[in-house]
Amino acid sequence: MQSPLDYRQEGPIAILTMNVPETRNAISSEDMIAAFEDACARMNADMSVRVAIVTGAGPSFSSGGNVKKMSGEGGLSDRLPAQTRRNYKLGIQRIPLAFDGLEVPVIAAVNGHAIGAGCDLACMCDIRIAGESAKFAESFVKLGIIPGDGGAWLLPRVVGYSKACEMALTGDMIDAQEALKIGLVSRVVPDAQLMDEAKALALRIAANPPHAVRMTKTLIRKGQETSLQALLDLSSAYQALAHATADHTEAVAAFLEKRKPTFTGQ
Repeated sequence: MQSPLDYRQEGPIAILTMNVPETRNAISSEDMIAAFEDACARMNADMSVRVAIVTGAGPSFSSGGNVKKMSGEGGLSDRLPAQTRRNYKLGIQRIPLAFDGLEVPVIAAVNGHAIGAGCDLACMCDIRIAGESAKFAESFVKLGIIPGDGGAWLLPRVVGYSKACEMALTGDMIDAQEALKIGLVSRVVPDAQLMDEAKALALRIAANPPHAVRMTKTLIRKGQETSLQALLDLSSAYQALAHATADHTEAVAAFLEKRKPTFTGQ
């Protein structure tokens, strides 16, 4: 059986492609959830992976939940509300937790629509690049539900409280240029150049010492949810680790010798 999430590695870049175009790459199924968990664990364990790209096969990035299953059986909703709660905790909520524990920087290459949980999936990534035809919507309210996948935590940290409220309370769709204006994405590129631009950015990240990159990404994440003193304490510990790496020694030597450094992850 084909995995719903294609995982391939090109040099230091892991490319994760959601591959269920018939559902517009819905991410609420158990096999997709498990595939994201497995991919995050795999990347954390593999130091040859220095950066990742997440994108979607077909015309959409991700539709989020499978709306067709909301009207029948097989979705997250259950006749018993307590079980519905468990279905979310044991289901789609595993994806944001997997991304939260991921040390590898992740770029979302958003092609086409990123709707509902698909928009939130993009927000789980560290950097977002959009093709010019990309569309975004925090659209749960349009279906009479709420962001059950952590969107109420994720979106305000990306676009700010006021804009997050506007998006979530109206459910309105925005285009790539509006997404750029509000900081939901960092750049918009022609659709045909989306993956090339994402890979070029990934290679610029991968050119740096991998331990320093992973620790820096973790510090930025932790900085969104902890006190300054706690982050300074963690930064001191990480800096002690960074100073002890061979890559730090190589970086300083290369700077002094005016040459390009060679980083080995040691």
